[in-house]
Amino acid sequence: MEGNHSGNKDLGTLSIKDLFFKYIRFLPVFLVSVALCLLGAYLYLRYTTPIYRVTGTLTFKQQEQGSGGKFNDIFNAKNVSDVQSEIEILKSQALMERVVDSVNLQTSYFAVGKIKTLNIYTSCPFRLKIIKLTDSFGSFKMNFTFPTENEFRVNKESGKFKFGDVFGNSYGLFSLTKVNNGVKGKEFNVEWKSTPEQAANYAPIVRVAPKIAGTSIYNIQIDYTNSLLAADIINNLMLRYKDASIDDKNATIKQRLDYIIGQLVRIDRDLDSIEAKRIMFINENNLSGYEAQLASLFEIQTKSDEEIQNQKQQLVIIDIMAAYLKDTMNNFEKTPSALSITDGTLSAMVNSYNLIQLERKKMLEQNIPEENPQIQVKNAELEKLRKNVLEALKNVKVAYNSSIDDFYKRGTTAIFKQKEMPAKIQRLLEMERERDSKLALYKFLQEQREETAMQQAATVSNSKVLTVAYPTNTPIKPNKRAIQLLAIILGLGLPAMYIFFLEIINDKVNTRYDIEKLTDASVLGEVGHSHSGSSMIVSKTNRSMVSEQFRIIRSNLQYVLHKIEKPVIMITSSFSAEGKSFITTNLGGVMALAGKKTVMLEFDIRKPKLFSGMKLSSKQGITNFLVGKAQMADLPIKIPGYENLYGISCGPVPPNPAELLLDSKVEEMFKWLKENFDVILIDTAPVGMVSDAMTLGKFADTTLYVVRQGYTYKKQISLIDELYHDNRLPKISIIMNDVKLKPGYGYYGYGRYGYGYGYGGGYYEVEEGQDTPKRIFSFMRLKNFITRRK
Repeated sequence: MEGNHSGNKDLGTLSIKDLFFKYIRFLPVFLVSVALCLLGAYLYLRYTTPIYRVTGTLTFKQQEQGSGGKFNDIFNAKNVSDVQSEIEILKSQALMERVVDSVNLQTSYFAVGKIKTLNIYTSCPFRLKIIKLTDSFGSFKMNFTFPTENEFRVNKESGKFKFGDVFGNSYGLFSLTKVNNGVKGKEFNVEWKSTPEQAANYAPIVRVAPKIAGTSIYNIQIDYTNSLLAADIINNLMLRYKDASIDDKNATIKQRLDYIIGQLVRIDRDLDSIEAKRIMFINENNLSGYEAQLASLFEIQTKSDEEIQNQKQQLVIIDIMAAYLKDTMNNFEKTPSALSITDGTLSAMVNSYNLIQLERKKMLEQNIPEENPQIQVKNAELEKLRKNVLEALKNVKVAYNSSIDDFYKRGTTAIFKQKEMPAKIQRLLEMERERDSKLALYKFLQEQREETAMQQAATVSNSKVLTVAYPTNTPIKPNKRAIQLLAIILGLGLPAMYIFFLEIINDKVNTRYDIEKLTDASVLGEVGHSHSGSSMIVSKTNRSMVSEQFRIIRSNLQYVLHKIEKPVIMITSSFSAEGKSFITTNLGGVMALAGKKTVMLEFDIRKPKLFSGMKLSSKQGITNFLVGKAQMADLPIKIPGYENLYGISCGPVPPNPAELLLDSKVEEMFKWLKENFDVILIDTAPVGMVSDAMTLGKFADTTLYVVRQGYTYKKQISLIDELYHDNRLPKISIIMNDVKLKPGYGYYGYGRYGYGYGYGGGYYEVEEGQDTPKRIFSFMRLKNFITRRK
């Protein structure tokens, strides 16, 4: 149940009209705030240096895979494979140094104004000519003022110079060249920085980003105070990038080409040396046609062996013939033929010998005796020939042996030479292999030289400028519309935030809404602030705002009390000084004016204010009756000016007020009062401080809990909610007191003329010291005005 109750309390919300009334009282503050913010925006826009954005577009040539053919590969080798690296090159200081040098950006010109100084770049009506620099790596700044159209001062010194004059200072020697007229009375600053320093300033402001995600098209942007300068930087940056890419590739190609040419020269020299050594080796070792030489040596060896064999066969034949001839048995027999012996003399002698043998044999066959002189002559001739043949055989044998020795030597020499040939041939082959490898490398380098030369001839940039950068007159900073809109938002938001912050840190009750969102107890009414010196405001003739508020409370009480004929109404609060006595006094007044006999009881025994507020006094009171020293009939005092209004004072303040209220005479007192009065109002002590209200609650029909605007703490409303739900006090209703305005929709505060509030069909304010409201404007008129504007 408590959970549902807490949830319901959080459901309180503000309507649009409530919010309007809440902040309309601060309308002048909002107007002043918006005006000041717009003024600040105007000054900011007027004196802030504008920033312009200049953009150029560049595309990179992406490397294609599988281009087809060596020739195409040569050209595709120049395309980009790592775009991010190319972006870093575009943003590098080294490339920016080329731009600075090409555009001569070392010198910057500024027009000096009263508040701001602008970079005027090429719009400067003169140019600084540097004749000599003291320090070419340092930077300097010079100021020029022009008292006349043709004269100027440097750094505001007294000396004057004319255009074309050479002037010097600690920075070097300079002169000015006039470009345009219109310098009289103006002031300029000229700054000079070295190329690396100026490039270090410009390089960080270059931004490179894809124009379309996933493509090789990139935007090059610069945000700068001079759009023409930014455009020149971007355009030259793209050109210098193209040149740099070509130069880098040409440098690489040239280095490669130089290397190839150097290697070709070296290899050509090595080839000459190897070839010379090879020829010398061939000549020295007679290796020209070494294969034929090997065949010839083998043939010599083979022929020598054959001849040796033949000669030995001839020697055997010779030995056989000699043995045959030496045998006496064969003195008169024919000798074997010597045809196999290649000696003509021997063959002739053998033939003669055999012929004589045949003649002798024929003579013997003719029966010529052996003793015949003719036979003896033949015998002598045969003996002589036999000896000659033997001698010839001996000589032929010697010749054959000599020939065998010669062939043997020739065969041995051939064999020795054959054994020497492989090592020489191996050495020659090694020299030829070295020559061939050098020739192959030489041929390969020649091909590489031709390919490299083709690459050098085909070198192009790996980028293409799609859009050049153009200067613009529309700044991106400051954004006029955005700044003005921001000023209006700040003008409205800052006061609203300040008001909202004040409300957050404010822990006091200020509006009816503060009460309603914290408790379920109903707000019976609201009572405005009274400027009267008397606590009694209500009268028959008074129709002020406060008086009408009490009459509204009287009417609302009918719904609380229903048909109770003689109600007992207890008025309490959380703390002292919240207006209980003021509410009691005026509520009693409106009850009396309604014809009801009303009595007001000053039951705030510890700190009574009811009678003193009405400037009345009484010697006897409630405490006198409770201690038995007075009769009830003697206590009521008629309030002057009110026919049916009475009051009973507190009496002397007792030392034990809490115990005194527990006496049975209290019940007797209320019994007597109900018999003699129509309405009984109890002005009791604060419930948040003492227990008197709890004690008297059993005698009351309803409880009016007073909450004072700007005084009662919001946390005290939780106490009211607790008392309400626990029924510890009868029928609790809340009266909001000391409200600075007439009740409208629950939001009050100071306006232009006084306290302002929203009520009915317009916005009203009440001037200090007055109770009559004054309408400031009508909601209907405002609605009609808005309709007409639409």
